[in-house]
Amino acid sequence: MSDGSERTVRLVEMANDIAAYFQAEADPAAGAEGVRQHLVRFWEPGMRRKLLRYVREGGDGLVPLARDAVEGLDP
Repeated sequence: MSDGSERTVRLVEMANDIAAYFQAEADPAAGAEGVRQHLVRFWEPGMRRKLLRYVREGGDGLVPLARDAVEGLDP
């Protein structure tokens, strides 16, 4: 992880776990939207902002579906 903080590592792990659930969607865009909606509904804004900032800095460790979802978030 480029930022190295334990909190960021945990956010990446959680986002990847959510993406694993939505990976079953036949349409990758629908899967990414499912992940994005989950993040909006259940994550605090600060958590989303931290993960979005992390993606903009490279997003190492995020699976593609999670990355696509995070890139679709409003800051």
